[in-house]
Amino acid sequence: MAHQFDVVIERDEEGMYVASVPQLPGCHTDAASLDELMAEIHEALALCLEAQGLAPAPLEFIGMQRVTIAA
Repeated sequence: MAHQFDVVIERDEEGMYVASVPQLPGCHTDAASLDELMAEIHEALALCLEAQGLAPAPLEFIGMQRVTIAA
């Protein structure tokens, strides 16, 4: 059975790309390039699903919004 996941990709202060999967809390990885990140997140997803042993939480992707607050 195939599953689709929404992956959030960000870049940290050191220039590393960071990917996380909102449907699977704790499922994340990082890499130096986007190509490497895609390979890494596929592996992370497989490991998270194997460890979880359950179906992922059913979330419907609506969109992303950047919010700025005074620090």
